[in-house]
Amino acid sequence: MFDTYFPKKDEIEKNWYVVDAEDKILGRLASEIAQVLRGKHKPTFTPHMDNGDYVIVINADKVKIKGNNKSVEKVYFSHSGYVGNEKTISYKEMLEKYPDEIIKKAVKGMLPSNKLGRKILKKLKVYAGAEHPHEAQNPEPLEVQI
Repeated sequence: MFDTYFPKKDEIEKNWYVVDAEDKILGRLASEIAQVLRGKHKPTFTPHMDNGDYVIVINADKVKIKGNNKSVEKVYFSHSGYVGNEKTISYKEMLEKYPDEIIKKAVKGMLPSNKLGRKILKKLKVYAGAEHPHEAQNPEPLEVQI
């Protein structure tokens, strides 16, 4: 009787948003960004399709982390697969060397772990400073409720 509506690829409208990460809490900011990237804020959300928007994050080097001692205790871990070849880097070092990777890793953990999640993550653009090269897309400011 009633059919479920699924949007076609050419019907999906993708917008560009810019988010200023200055003095924002990392986890709360990442969850809001993941919602927009996935398209859950739109009435046409479909779990198996990419109908989300593009997000530009500026001032990634000024993001905050909640917790008393987390800036010292939080550790990012990577392993190459070879025996004894694990690498760890603290949040403080990561913020100095790769401030854009902090937000990318936080958002990646909130997206699906499959082909769709990897495709969605490519729509996230993170920059350490206040400048970005996407002025031609006319990004709208995204208000993050934090």
